[in-house]
Amino acid sequence: MTLHVGILGAGNISDTHARAAQEIPGVEVVAVCGTNAEKTSAIARRTGAVAYDDLAGFLDHRPMDIVAIGSPSGLHAEQATAAVRRGLHVLVEKPLDITAARVDALIAEANSAQVQVGVFFQDRLRPDIVRIKKIVSEQRLGTPVLASGRVKWYRPPDYYAKSRWRGTWALDGGGALMNQGIHTVDLLLWLFGPVARVTARTATRVHKIEVEDTAVALLEFENGALGTLEAATSIYPGYARRLELTGSEGTLILEDDRLTSLALKNSSPDGPDGDAGAIPTHSSSSPVVADASAHRRVIEDFINAIRTGRPPACDAREGRKGVELVEAIYRSARTGGAVALTT
Repeated sequence: MTLHVGILGAGNISDTHARAAQEIPGVEVVAVCGTNAEKTSAIARRTGAVAYDDLAGFLDHRPMDIVAIGSPSGLHAEQATAAVRRGLHVLVEKPLDITAARVDALIAEANSAQVQVGVFFQDRLRPDIVRIKKIVSEQRLGTPVLASGRVKWYRPPDYYAKSRWRGTWALDGGGALMNQGIHTVDLLLWLFGPVARVTARTATRVHKIEVEDTAVALLEFENGALGTLEAATSIYPGYARRLELTGSEGTLILEDDRLTSLALKNSSPDGPDGDAGAIPTHSSSSPVVADASAHRRVIEDFINAIRTGRPPACDAREGRKGVELVEAIYRSARTGGAVALTT
């Protein structure tokens, strides 16, 4: 059975969604909607889809089963809600929205409509990160001790200056943390569990934007572990993302989406050979996604979730967790004190 996908948005990430969907057998991109007529038409021509410039007309297109949303972050929940009210399943680019309250309203709407809502947290399906999740779940690291996430990236001034929404509170919901750091926030929560309390500082050091380009946070996990998080678009020339997890039985290190080090007291023969098929993301210095295979995995998983009725790799409830933590970090940065998370 062919599944019909609509692409909402016409920027870099929506182009990635369209390319990823086209690579999947039995999936057809049937409609695309964006505010930039030239970019919308380009995606439509390449995919053979119908181009729209209005949301209502796009959502009324039939046949259509899934909407992939890649619009500005501050529009995600509103547009996703409009889609689920029409009985459409929705895959939303990260973050799910810029406030947990909006996400809660979307979850209620999706439950009422009995449709699936997923989030493009493609890292959860990367082979080496799947392997890390298994190591942690099997408690091979032992008692969680310390986690470190570093997203020391660079974005040139034009990245913000040529965008109507990047670097704004209203549509981006924040800066380096909400936009670039959110993937690492999700991994820290997914791998080490909920955060009980956070203390943070943010700054705007390089770019002329209203939100932060540099953020640092101290995390206190519910399981007693501590963590640090650095997220920036101010670090020239940009460096590979790095995630370190330490437990009582050892440490593992992920760098540029590869498991580069695994040191366990009771080591098994299989060392960290990395994902041999992985392509470096280059996200440290560019927002363009050259390889759409990770996004393809998300769409394939989402289709399987629809067909089987199971939750997708990251559903709306999971996607909410990162938004809530980022909001707490911003609140701590504003007040100068520690902020406890309520859930």
